[in-house]
Amino acid sequence: MTTSEIDRDLVRLARISAEALDPAEAEDAVTGPEHGAVVVFTGKVRNHDGGQAVSALEYSAHPDAERFLRRCCAEISRASGLPVASVHRIGELAIGDLAIVVAVAAPHRAEAFAACAELVDRIKHEVPIWKRQLFADGLSEWVNACG
Repeated sequence: MTTSEIDRDLVRLARISAEALDPAEAEDAVTGPEHGAVVVFTGKVRNHDGGQAVSALEYSAHPDAERFLRRCCAEISRASGLPVASVHRIGELAIGDLAIVVAVAAPHRAEAFAACAELVDRIKHEVPIWKRQLFADGLSEWVNACG
C-alpha cells in the first residue's frame, strides 16, 4: 500500500461545510473494533470573547481550505497511525452552534487524546479559515483563525 493510500484509508473525513455539523458522523467515521478509545472534540460558538459579549460568528474559508484541512489530517494520521476525521463549519453560526468537529480513534485513550489535541491545534493554525465575531453592541471584528 502506498503512503497516499494509507493517508486516504486513515483520513476518514476532512471537509469544510456550510451545513450544521454532526459529531456522530465523525465518530462513526473513525470507529472500529480494534479501537477501545474514540475521542471526539466539538468546538462551539461561545457568547463571549475578551470580556465582550458575542452575539454570533461568521466563518469564511479560502477556496483551498479543504485541501489544507486534509493535509493536516493526513500528517497527523500518518504520524500516529490512527484514523482521523474533521469537519469545519463556514457561514453564519449562532451561539451554541458547532464550529468544528474532530474525531480520533485508538486502541487506548492517551494516544487518541494526544492526536486529537494536536489535530485541533494544527487546524486552528494552518487551515485558512477566518472568523468574524459579531458583538452584542453592534461592533464586529475579523480574527484570522489560522494563526
